[in-house]
Amino acid sequence: ALRRAGFSVGILDADITGPSIPKMFGVKDHPSFNANAMLPVVTHTGIEMMSLNLLLPSEDEAVIWRGPMIGKVITQFWEEVLWGKLDYLIIDLPPGTADAPLTILQQVPVSGIIIVSTPQDLTTMIVKKAVNMAGTMKKPILGVVENMSYLYVPEIDKKIELFGKSRVDEMARAAGAPVIAVLPIDPALAALCDKGEIEKYDNEIISQMGHKIYELAGALK
Repeated sequence: ALRRAGFSVGILDADITGPSIPKMFGVKDHPSFNANAMLPVVTHTGIEMMSLNLLLPSEDEAVIWRGPMIGKVITQFWEEVLWGKLDYLIIDLPPGTADAPLTILQQVPVSGIIIVSTPQDLTTMIVKKAVNMAGTMKKPILGVVENMSYLYVPEIDKKIELFGKSRVDEMARAAGAPVIAVLPIDPALAALCDKGEIEKYDNEIISQMGHKIYELAGALK
């Protein structure tokens, strides 16, 4: 959505042991190098990307590393990749409060955090730990997104809450931040991710989410 709005966007895949970003975008090229830095791979629509999966011989190869190694690679992706002039660098993090988010919050000048949750009570508990981590490290929370909130069945014009009642307002209160979006389960999105064509996905909710992020990020400057 941000790219469609005309912004220069990069994605740093900091989920080192489960890097799925290249698969979703259909990117298989390996990064190139110049004398001083690694160059990000560019997606079909011009989004710059760096992920460990782009450096592995096979996308199915397991990454069995301890925490310090994970932190080192994430730091390299931030410091040694020639990102160029970007309006937004989106950093995708795994759930929890382990080495990956800790490294990002300590090493990268984060402008704002987007908290992503789902309606399940167990997920809410885990995400609240991330909210507390952000507060402890004095990093601003931009807003809250609830993913897989419901399934809309057009034949009966009904929303089915497969994972229980929405908890987005509860999460927003816990984070002290506004709701950015409530995302449904969408089989069309899942199919495009599997085909590596996520950039073709477009609907009103995604466009509104991009606009909301733009507004909130601007307010933090």
